Amino acid sequence: MSKLTTALLLGTALFAPATAFAKDVTVDVGMVRFSGNPAYLAVYVTNPDGSYNSTLWVSASKSRYLGHLRQWAQGASAVGVKLDGITGASVGGGKTLTVHASIADALIDAGYEVHVDSAVENGGEYSSDAVAPLTTAGVGTPVDGAGYISKLTVSF
Repeated sequence: MSKLTTALLLGTALFAPATAFAKDVTVDVGMVRFSGNPAYLAVYVTNPDGSYNSTLWVSASKSRYLGHLRQWAQGASAVGVKLDGITGASVGGGKTLTVHASIADALIDAGYEVHVDSAVENGGEYSSDAVAPLTTAGVGTPVDGAGYISKLTVSF
């Protein structure tokens, strides 16, 4: 076998598993109409036992208020989450936040869930304001929120 063929096979063997074992996921978070300060949001994945797994996105204009996203903050701080590259501006009433992420295939149809915590400065706080399972059954079906979130939709 030539060196070039060996290099190509090795490169494919290292690259293909990374692309073959992940799904591109879109998470749409529709906000109820409200006036005042925009909402802080944490979009994250939980394990089948309900414990924190990973952060997909955090929307916040002032980091000092992230503690109001209590359920996410407790899980994220326990594992020392770094927010660089997964943050954006707070989300106003009536707006929609769209998050694109790559999720390991092993998490799909295995009891994992997407959670969204919400809080508004000088307003309410909602841990697990909306929760959607990471399943292929019913994919794209909106889930109602309990606070500032109107609808949460997860699609592959």
